[in-house]
Amino acid sequence: MRRTKRSFCAGAIAAVLLLTGSAPSVSAHPGRTDANGGHTCRTNCEKWGLEYGEYHYHNGGGAGKSNSSKSKSKTTTTKSKSTTKSKSTTPSKAKPAAPAYAKSGLVVYVNGAKLSFDSAPLIYENTNLLPLREIAEAMGASVTWDKQGGTITVEKEDRLMILKLGSKTVHYNGKAEAASAAPKVIQGTTYVPAQVFARGLGAAVAYNSSTNTLDITYE
Repeated sequence: MRRTKRSFCAGAIAAVLLLTGSAPSVSAHPGRTDANGGHTCRTNCEKWGLEYGEYHYHNGGGAGKSNSSKSKSKTTTTKSKSTTKSKSTTPSKAKPAAPAYAKSGLVVYVNGAKLSFDSAPLIYENTNLLPLREIAEAMGASVTWDKQGGTITVEKEDRLMILKLGSKTVHYNGKAEAASAAPKVIQGTTYVPAQVFARGLGAAVAYNSSTNTLDITYE
């Protein structure tokens, strides 16, 4: 009876050892381990009872899947494209602006006598301009020119008229009035508004648009 019990115990131990030696062991899976004593399976995983990519241990700690989420950081590079292209272009030559004045073709009569001008009458801002010195001589008036101040003084008998280049203010015997246009120097000739000049010398003015004539009369 004692032999039977001993034989049974010995047989049971041998069976346990046999079963333990034949079962696949995760701890026996070859490969390099990391600092934690394990690694991720990449080769013949099914042979060792593992899944591909499964993290397991070699120190008897047991195999297990890593539940930690792997965050892949993608670096997005923003490429800045310069949309502004600097082109070195040669500045084009600016075309000269057309003059604001033009020849009017105006025919002027003083007390019925037709005048012949060396400098043609002009039209500027819808105003007829006459060459100052020529119209003054035709009407028997004297002209004094102050270059420094740009002041023009026209006198005839008891009439005194003072004008200033670039100014529409005209003084008739000391009284200031606004003119339709200011005296201007154009191509070296000083021009004055026809009606303003006639007004300063006490003359009457009549304009005929159909014939483009200006009649100036005075006593």
